[in-house]
Amino acid sequence: MKLEQFYEIITERKKTMPDNSYVASLFREGCDRIIQKIGEEATEVVIAAKNSDKKRLIEEISDLWFHMLVLLASKNISLDEINEELEKRQK
Repeated sequence: MKLEQFYEIITERKKTMPDNSYVASLFREGCDRIIQKIGEEATEVVIAAKNSDKKRLIEEISDLWFHMLVLLASKNISLDEINEELEKRQK
C-alpha cells in the first residue's frame, strides 16, 4: 500500500470516526495526542538508527510516517501540498 492510500484511509476515518478505529481515537484525543505520538515515534527512530538493524529501523520509520499522515489529515494538509513543497526545494 502506498502513502497516498494510507492517507485516503486516514482521511476517511476522520470523516466517519468509527468507534473501533485507532486513527479515529487519535482525532478524538486531538492535536496534542497526535504530536505526542510523533515525538515518541521520532525518538524510537533515532534509537533504532543508532542501535538496531535495518528491519527495526524500517518499522520505526513506518510508525513515524503513519503518525505524520494522521497529523497532516488533522490539519487538512494534503500530500500534494507536501509534494509541492518538496519540489520547490529541488531547485
